[in-house]
Amino acid sequence: MRRKHVPQRTCVACRKIRPKREMVRIVRTPDQGVKIDETGKASGRGAYLCRERECWEKALSEKRLEYALKTGLSEEEWEALLEFGRTLEPGDEAVGG
Repeated sequence: MRRKHVPQRTCVACRKIRPKREMVRIVRTPDQGVKIDETGKASGRGAYLCRERECWEKALSEKRLEYALKTGLSEEEWEALLEFGRTLEPGDEAVGG
């Protein structure tokens, strides 16, 4: 019996490889800028982060997210992403979405 393929993604902050559904996708769209993609299906360049506060802080402070998305973040985008990261528990690995 064949097992179902589970897509794997790498966190841009900690570089851990995890199942796609355990990660949060951030997408750069041509018309809407950078935003959190809850569905994981929005068109545009995407990057993935773990559902851990430390990964979000590291990705933003070290500009890893900007590098992965190949764009700069506006002040509003940076604040929105940081605020989302603050809602996560430290070391929280809960699956959501």
